[in-house]
Amino acid sequence: MKKFRITIQGMTCTSCEEHVKLALENVGAKNIEVSFRWDEAVFDLPYNIAIEQAKRAIIDTKYQLGIIEEVSLQEKVVSSDEEDYDFIIIGSGAAAFSAAIKAVEYGAKVAMIERGIVGGTCVNIGCVPSKTLLRAGEVNDLVKINPFTGLSTSAGEVDLASLVNQKNELINELRNQKYINLIDEYGFELIEGEARFIDEHTVTVNGKELSAKRFLIATGASPSIPSIQGLKAVDYLTSTTLLNLTKVPKRLTVIGSGYIGLELGQLFHNIGSEVTIMQRSDRLLNEHEPEISEMVEKALTEQGINLVKGATFERVEQQGELKRVHVTVNGKQRIIEGEQILVATGRKPITDSLNLSVAGVEVGSQKEIIINEYAQTSNERIYAAGDVTLGSQFVYVAAYEGGVVADNAIGKLNRKINLSVVPAVTFTNPSIATVGLTEEQAKEKGYEVKTSVLPLDEVPRAIVNRETTGVFKLVADASTLKVLGVHVVSENAGDVIYAATLAVKFGLTVEDLKESLAPYLTMAEGLKLAALTFDKDVSKLSCCAG
Repeated sequence: MKKFRITIQGMTCTSCEEHVKLALENVGAKNIEVSFRWDEAVFDLPYNIAIEQAKRAIIDTKYQLGIIEEVSLQEKVVSSDEEDYDFIIIGSGAAAFSAAIKAVEYGAKVAMIERGIVGGTCVNIGCVPSKTLLRAGEVNDLVKINPFTGLSTSAGEVDLASLVNQKNELINELRNQKYINLIDEYGFELIEGEARFIDEHTVTVNGKELSAKRFLIATGASPSIPSIQGLKAVDYLTSTTLLNLTKVPKRLTVIGSGYIGLELGQLFHNIGSEVTIMQRSDRLLNEHEPEISEMVEKALTEQGINLVKGATFERVEQQGELKRVHVTVNGKQRIIEGEQILVATGRKPITDSLNLSVAGVEVGSQKEIIINEYAQTSNERIYAAGDVTLGSQFVYVAAYEGGVVADNAIGKLNRKINLSVVPAVTFTNPSIATVGLTEEQAKEKGYEVKTSVLPLDEVPRAIVNRETTGVFKLVADASTLKVLGVHVVSENAGDVIYAATLAVKFGLTVEDLKESLAPYLTMAEGLKLAALTFDKDVSKLSCCAG
């Protein structure tokens, strides 16, 4: 018997999974696992059945084949002294690889257990696929709204299937370069299967018991689906399945207006969908500065995206090809129709199958793993990192935490996790970036604050780009002028925020920003201009004036 994994494009629901499974069963495949969320089928073939038969069977279902690879069957683990491994890592994303690499460098014997596709959320279904398609959408939108006279540009109908194929090629390339190829490079073991604790120092995988001195749980998170009447009966999309559509829907309804909803809503607006984004709260991005919320709402509405705020979701229904969302807004009932619905209402930790209770690992109200400042769970032998803890859900935070875990679990360094200064970016256009405290948070911490707000039409880079919807806001300690927070809406805000992160982390002051040279006609110059705004009217300064 040989085991194969085939990536398949075009599956969007559980019915698709059943079609593929039946096709494989008809050619004699065994132990078939099909996942539309992961775009793959894993199955065994008897030696007398060629893989070509399985390929033809899938092609006949009208789905598109991707990479085909033979999966090596796991050999029996050879035990060491008391435990099989020094360190077992459950999961294979950023936190897992960061921890594995560092643990190997400490000389540890390491195993990584993965039940799905190696690489975790970011490279497979998160950052990489969304950002490359977002860029494609921006290019398409720019040629439609080109602000420069003398240039003739136009955009035709978007071939989404081609874009998705190109996206999948990029994913496969990066997954191999940044994850799979590193396994042999560093010499740790990958075990394919689902891990389940049977006691505090042992897991079972594929029927085998594996023990370790220390564990890291880095299983990540998955889309959280709200309890709305009728939603489960509708073929809704998540951030995973939306990115595998091969046809642009005429109308897309987005439930949720966090960073995922805003990014993916704008993406489909930019490639031709009529998009409506709906939220329960009355203010867009209400955890951000009011000036940020106001400017993002202005930008989105100027672009033609429909926003529905303060919505109470009553029910969802499907009539033919149309999905209808019934909401109440300001006491009035409304119905939002669309060919597709994206549910983007947050993420939930993946912990259900781990059997954590027998390992003495406590979880919170949302089944997130609770950790202390050293990334230890309630069982000091077991650590957790990344999205499974529902902390700051960024891939760079997960990688950082994974490194801390290896230092503590294997290196015995007792490092504390320090997430006091974490930059965050939402890749809309204009993009949103923030680091440090908001004005309200600073006041809650006892600071007397001083702020400056600089509209983007005072930033030369924005003026020459002819895109001036945006804002810079600086929050400072009124007595010392130490920079406490920076909040930006602009093109390339994510690039600007790194400099701001250094300013907040290392205690720079408004005066430090004023006295630092900023390259003219860069968006980062907005930081200096915002600093000057504390006591000057920058509209009355000449170019590059300090």
